Amino acid sequence: MSSLPKCPECSSEYTYEDGSNYVCPECAHEWPQSAEEAVEAAKVFKDANGNLLQDGDSVTVIKDLKVKGSSLVVKVGTKVKNIRLIDGDHDIDCKIDGIGAMKLKSEFVRKA
Repeated sequence: MSSLPKCPECSSEYTYEDGSNYVCPECAHEWPQSAEEAVEAAKVFKDANGNLLQDGDSVTVIKDLKVKGSSLVVKVGTKVKNIRLIDGDHDIDCKIDGIGAMKLKSEFVRKA
């Protein structure tokens, strides 16, 4: 049996290699061989304890965090409601009472 992948369009088993591409003879679909390894997976966001985070969750800050550019500090135990997950270095976008809108790293929070 062949170790070639099935066609992603029509699921045909009769694919073949053509240079750096795979080709399906039944529907004429072509796709790069590197796409097989590059299966796009959704980014998983986890808190400090390894729990999965989702948009709308409530989290608690587990460490005093200095707010860059001001003298404010987000204290341990501060509860943040209705978070929004984003891509980037700071992956939580939220609004904290008394401070305002800011971004946090998921490694400094735990799911409430």
